Amino acid sequence: MVCEILLADDHLIVRQGLKVLLEREGFSVVGEASDGREALQLAQNLRFDVAVLDLSMPLLNGIDAGRAILQACPKAKVILLTMHTEDHQILGALRAGIKGYVLKSKAAEELVQAIQEVSRGKMYLTPGVSETVIQAYLTKTDIPSEPLSPREREFLQLIAEGQTTKEAAAVLGITVKTAESHRTRIMQKLNIHETASLVRYAIRIGLVSP
Repeated sequence: MVCEILLADDHLIVRQGLKVLLEREGFSVVGEASDGREALQLAQNLRFDVAVLDLSMPLLNGIDAGRAILQACPKAKVILLTMHTEDHQILGALRAGIKGYVLKSKAAEELVQAIQEVSRGKMYLTPGVSETVIQAYLTKTDIPSEPLSPREREFLQLIAEGQTTKEAAAVLGITVKTAESHRTRIMQKLNIHETASLVRYAIRIGLVSP
């Protein structure tokens, strides 16, 4: 049976290159998305086995998109493609249920193996990442508990990307009043009281790139 892939990356050239690579190896790319929200929408409407997601995507980052996809499609597997090897990103991805973590610089050599491994129910971490996770485990370090709910993280990413509360509400399909409540709760939880500091926080935790 051919393994069916959902592919999401906001760079068209990268996405096209990955599609060529995967189809040459016998996989079937059944859907392509240019942002995390589009990937989630496709996941809810397509049959697929593995979602390959870029970590840094607009509207919804790879970790939060992966978490939402796994909630909607419990039998699916998710692999993240990224340029980041920070502990909090890796451990956050693993805590979200993501089974594969591959550096973009190694995608040509490792992505096929990663898909094969996670399809068999195993986990694949690119070698440099494996060392990071092992060291974090050995030193008993872990990411602190997430203060924000998944929806609050989604809202914060949109605000950090420059959208107004009204625009973010439209993207999330909620009322402006609900969006304003999200903003208020986020500021209270983080003890942050201006948008610029919210943006800096979103960058620090990897919701958006600087």
